[in-house]
Amino acid sequence: MRLHAFLVVVPAAALLLGLGAVAGLPERSPGTATFVDRPPATTRLVASIDAYRERLRTVPGDWTTWAALGEAYLEQSRIGADPAYYPKAEGALRKSLEVRPSGNEPALTGLGALANARHDFAGAKRHAQQALVVNPYSATAYGVLADAETQLGHPAEATAAVQRMLDLKPGLSSYTRGSYDLEQHGRRTEAIALMERALETATEPADVAFCHQHLAGLAWAAGDTTTTARHVALGLATSDGTAEATAEVTAGATAGLWQLKARLDAAVGDLEAALADLEKVVARTPTVDVLLEQAGLLRLAGRDPAPALRLAQAAHQLFTANGGTDDLGAAALALATDRPAEAVDLAMNEWHRRQFADVADLLSWSLLQAGRPAEAMPFVRQAGALGRVDAALAYHHGMIALANGDRATARIQLQLALSLNPKFSPVDAPIAERALASLEP
Repeated sequence: MRLHAFLVVVPAAALLLGLGAVAGLPERSPGTATFVDRPPATTRLVASIDAYRERLRTVPGDWTTWAALGEAYLEQSRIGADPAYYPKAEGALRKSLEVRPSGNEPALTGLGALANARHDFAGAKRHAQQALVVNPYSATAYGVLADAETQLGHPAEATAAVQRMLDLKPGLSSYTRGSYDLEQHGRRTEAIALMERALETATEPADVAFCHQHLAGLAWAAGDTTTTARHVALGLATSDGTAEATAEVTAGATAGLWQLKARLDAAVGDLEAALADLEKVVARTPTVDVLLEQAGLLRLAGRDPAPALRLAQAAHQLFTANGGTDDLGAAALALATDRPAEAVDLAMNEWHRRQFADVADLLSWSLLQAGRPAEAMPFVRQAGALGRVDAALAYHHGMIALANGDRATARIQLQLALSLNPKFSPVDAPIAERALASLEP
């Protein structure tokens, strides 16, 4: 599908992706956003894995089945947010390459997707480029490349990869990546339009829930709680009505929807409901970012956050034990446990690997908490360099400017944060209000 076909529906999106040089998946977890093709139902996935393994017992030289088995293991890890499947996926994919060392696009693409999942974005880029040498028309490889370039902080290259994916295979995976790319550039209206196009193409419950989750997230970022609540309800209705055979596949999207519902409940002051919502998320996908959000709400409610923080540490250790690298998550953990100097070192390590906006944001905030506001300012500016509009980012910018004595910038950024979403955080929004009030003449 050529970009001109988008012009009737989302002209600005077509313009951005068509130019390719304009400056530009957790679930949204800190620093990551990855996308996958539509997964099969869980029962079909398990049956496929069993069939692949049986096939390989009788035909161990079937390189295509080794690659398919690796991709299936990677899908299992995504569905349950379980990195313990990463080594199995890698073993199968590397076996495929061992059997067929050259011309093996499926294994190279699979290794790229695995590298993205492990936050080895440089490795993911390398594997994707190798796959594209084998098959320059692989939309899947371009998707892996787009995810890697995004996280590495290469906006023009990311946009070009998304555009090529759209050219080769317009559909759910390319639309969602295009929407995320537009969001990173601050083009929220066009991002919503392209995600709505993705929703139109979705047929499987997991896909429908996924699209509603991201549409709800876009609405929440704009402070549109009515639209957020509508998409959350629609997404949960889709997943709640899903047959048991496919319920596990929707787990990731369902968890994201409950996380957004928790934010809606916290916005109206119902912390108990918000905590109950987050319990559902933790039961499905106990990731570091969700557990840290839970710890923050527990602290706000006057309850002990230590159990959630311990689980967050355990989740991080499980990720790294299975080949993942996540100094950004470790930095967020350090901040949550009052170790700002350590958070600075960890976030700086991550920045040296990838110059992505979320990394710059957390690094700037860590520097502020460590009493180094002058050093924080260049990084918070870098975090917003693409034009992304985000209340939390504006709040960070405002507080860092205030600490540097730049009252004019502080006022502008704090006003922006509260105008975008006055309830963006039950902890930080009241601080932003007080800081802004102190700046009034």
